[in-house]
Amino acid sequence: MTTAGSTLRALAVEGPVATITAGWEEREDDDAELDAVLDGRSRNLRLYHRMFDVLEKDPAFAAAALAFRDRHDELLGFYRLRLQGAMEGVYAVQRRTSVHGTGDAALADAVEAVRHLDGWYSHQLKELYRDFDERAPLGQSEVLGWHRGELAGVLGECAALVITGGHVGTLLRTLRMFALPIPDSLPVIAWSAGAMALTSRVVLFHDFAPHGSHEAEVYDRGLGRVPGVVALPHARRRLRLDDRARSAVLARRFAEHRLLLLDDGTSAVFDGEAARPGETAAYGPLPHGVRVLTANGTVQEVGAA
Repeated sequence: MTTAGSTLRALAVEGPVATITAGWEEREDDDAELDAVLDGRSRNLRLYHRMFDVLEKDPAFAAAALAFRDRHDELLGFYRLRLQGAMEGVYAVQRRTSVHGTGDAALADAVEAVRHLDGWYSHQLKELYRDFDERAPLGQSEVLGWHRGELAGVLGECAALVITGGHVGTLLRTLRMFALPIPDSLPVIAWSAGAMALTSRVVLFHDFAPHGSHEAEVYDRGLGRVPGVVALPHARRRLRLDDRARSAVLARRFAEHRLLLLDDGTSAVFDGEAARPGETAAYGPLPHGVRVLTANGTVQEVGAA
């Protein structure tokens, strides 16, 4: 919260600030503290509550959304089952001593198999979205159209947009449902799940989950506002950064992206020149001072000597 307030003041913008707290789900309206941090200028877009209004009033759209959820859950189940086995194979190869120098090639191929699996899941998810769009075109829902029109009007009057954390799945569903027209010129402040939603590829991860280590997995696509980046919020608390071998595998899985470590209290400012939609991770510099995970499993500060 403190970082959000100081960031907003640094932008020196005047006028209302739109907020998206859909990731908080039932607590969406519990935003008094956030409003105070934003100098009392916040205008909550209430995407979570609007989503349920659409589902209640448009049975056809609701049926398509329910079918998509069930198919996505099934796809995730198969992906996670295959991913667990594939990652166990990677770690087994990594632990094996190579006498004749074939270990590096074996490890590279094992990681490539995981990358292929990630690609398979992403392709299948894209097909699910395509089928959903055909079954329930956004333009055919009158109640959804009404909400989108009202949201566009509110957003058009605001000088900045704030996207909070919470449940990243819920946040992504609401953002996609209402397809907010966010101008490139509109400053966006986001953290945790909100920061993940700004990227083009959302990756879930937790090395210290209560039920045991949770292998990093591709989950969904984001808004693409910051392409070529995988956002890893709360990195110190959720990743075994002292395990270089494990960290190196993570970096190699997403080699075409820059793995951005967003620890508590840190910030990364993208001014639009560092990342452009459709560009690869190789384009442009990252903000000075941010921390990234490198291919050899070490943490590097951008710009450090």
